[in-house]
Amino acid sequence: MSVASLVSSVRSRLLAFVARRYASGSGGMGFSGDTLSMLPDSVLFPLFRDGLDPVAQVDDLRAQEPVSRLPLPFGIRAWLVTGYEPVRSVLGSTDGFSNDFGRLAGSIGFGAGQEPGGLGFADPPVHTRLRRLLTPEFTMRRLARLQPRIETIVADRLDAMAALDGPVDLWQEFALPVPALTICELLGVPYADREYFQKLSTSRFDMGDGAHAQLDAVSESLSYLGGLITEQRREPGDGLIGALIRAHGDEIDDRELAGLADGVLTGGLETSASMLALGALVLMTEPGLAEPLRTGESADHLVEELLRHLTVVQVAFPRFAVRDLEIAGVPIRSGDVVMCSLSAADRDGVAFGADANRIDPARRSDRSHLAFGHGIHRCVGAELARMELRIAYPALIRRFPAMRPAIDPADLAMRRASIVFGLDSLPVKLT
Repeated sequence: MSVASLVSSVRSRLLAFVARRYASGSGGMGFSGDTLSMLPDSVLFPLFRDGLDPVAQVDDLRAQEPVSRLPLPFGIRAWLVTGYEPVRSVLGSTDGFSNDFGRLAGSIGFGAGQEPGGLGFADPPVHTRLRRLLTPEFTMRRLARLQPRIETIVADRLDAMAALDGPVDLWQEFALPVPALTICELLGVPYADREYFQKLSTSRFDMGDGAHAQLDAVSESLSYLGGLITEQRREPGDGLIGALIRAHGDEIDDRELAGLADGVLTGGLETSASMLALGALVLMTEPGLAEPLRTGESADHLVEELLRHLTVVQVAFPRFAVRDLEIAGVPIRSGDVVMCSLSAADRDGVAFGADANRIDPARRSDRSHLAFGHGIHRCVGAELARMELRIAYPALIRRFPAMRPAIDPADLAMRRASIVFGLDSLPVKLT
């Protein structure tokens, strides 16, 4: 094999690695520090944080070079976009960039039928068709039926926490179970299976047993969803799976339906759990933010500001330029990889004011935050996530007004290099 062929092969395998990692889950499972330890800090720094803030290097790039080369190895031409307007422009472009790894399957090492799949890796018209199936199930009108159930789930978890002795792990006892059980409700998982499915869902984000155990959990989850779909083909239930079967029948096959259901689980579980945990940490360490919740004020503006400030999904799905073009005046070649830093864009002082690194629920801007993305790939479950946060934060603060971290927040182990920023443990004292 020639040197050029060898470099091309290695480059293709690296892109395949990136694709598979994104496909296997947008959170800690796919991009833990262990998984990415083979890459240098010069590549990983957009995933680093200084406490809850993006590192200074990201801030400097956004101010000086909002579209900059990302030094990926093996000759891959990649770009990091950090400015709010350039990020929004890339995410909103449907003719300049592609998310479809399937189009590149032959060149990045996937075999037939092994493309990542799912909404995040589809372009129109496939993306348009799949999203059209899902969107009606995620309108505020349809989601309103879930509000009483989410309130009950939150109340039950608060009761369970209150019954425990000593410090309580808010991540394990509250932040993870609330979205996991909400997704059970949304999908229509039978009550008899919910404890099993909750454990199965959360185990994919358990870093303790290693990547193989996590991949096994994903496989078992897909297998379970496949069996549930088979049952609901015969007798559709009241949840999302049953609704899609009733509305679309043979228009969507079992593989696509399982992929969509697992995408809802993957996209809505760890992201919401991280927001619940990190938002609770902010409210414990900045009591002035929590006080209005105790007195019954609406949580809406606070939730939006926490979403912007934390932006737990740090980097959007990679885009591939489909033609030569420019981003903010910077020439991009066809085939270049473009990574958009959502966390950097949401701290852009031009978009959100000079105090963009501060949490201000009274902040008003004519720019919308990018915590849920933008454009055709904007998170379909954004309104469900908002509903969970608006219910959970006030209930938590009112139930445990004296709750505080059980250890110095500076000693909490934050994930070092993860697409979904967060932590895996948050010990708290409730009284």
